[in-house]
Amino acid sequence: MALKWYTVVIDCLDAHAQARWWAEVLDWTVAYEAPDEVVLVPRHALEQAARAPDLETWMRRGQGLVFVPVPEGKQVKNRLHLDLAPYASQDRDAEIQRLLEMGASRVDVGQDQDEVTWTVLADPEGNEFCVLSSRDQ
Repeated sequence: MALKWYTVVIDCLDAHAQARWWAEVLDWTVAYEAPDEVVLVPRHALEQAARAPDLETWMRRGQGLVFVPVPEGKQVKNRLHLDLAPYASQDRDAEIQRLLEMGASRVDVGQDQDEVTWTVLADPEGNEFCVLSSRDQ
């Protein structure tokens, strides 16, 4: 039996603001909120949660994001980051512009802009993430 990758935990100064930002980016919803933790999940995950799923359904359900407050700010490049991808029919450049207008910033982590097919951005607290090329898989 395999374990399920359940969530990614993101340390941040303002967990609630970060969670709201990422919820808007991904069109996800808050599944749990407390002073020391905010959990986001895809909207369909809560629809399925009305009944206890069988093991196969539970294993296929997507992961969540957990935001927890920490006292220190981000100091170095993340060793783990999220990759976001627009669907093949979406306008990737428009999605990047939307993220920038929401408060993301462009980040140079050493990528060669002429040779890569992704764009590196950072969320409002400086956590890097990538927007990949459009895809359908």
